[in-house]
Amino acid sequence: KTIEFTGALHATVVKKVHLKNPSIKTLTYNATLVGREADDFSLPEGNTVIIPPKGQVTVNVEFTSRFLHPAEAMLLLISKTVGGIGGATLTFSLKSKITRIEPAGILKCKSPCYEL
Repeated sequence: KTIEFTGALHATVVKKVHLKNPSIKTLTYNATLVGREADDFSLPEGNTVIIPPKGQVTVNVEFTSRFLHPAEAMLLLISKTVGGIGGATLTFSLKSKITRIEPAGILKCKSPCYEL
């Protein structure tokens, strides 16, 4: 699954990943961001995800753009075995797309174009 972060340059975009647990046991995952631009992505709620039995949780993933080129990373959710029960490892592809550039400010200056 690919999650696309679309927004302005230097803006922070938040996407939500919904995870469900169909089993009768609690699942615990360790979330890790890997890849060349993984530093541009973050998990504001921490790296541990606990999904209660027959429940669901939402994991927020933030992206702050620094460059015009698309950023790519992977979100890995690796199950921690609790009492012999472990979930499947989940992977999500994270990609960015810059759609606009907002000016940080406008500077006006006056100078002669040509002098003898």
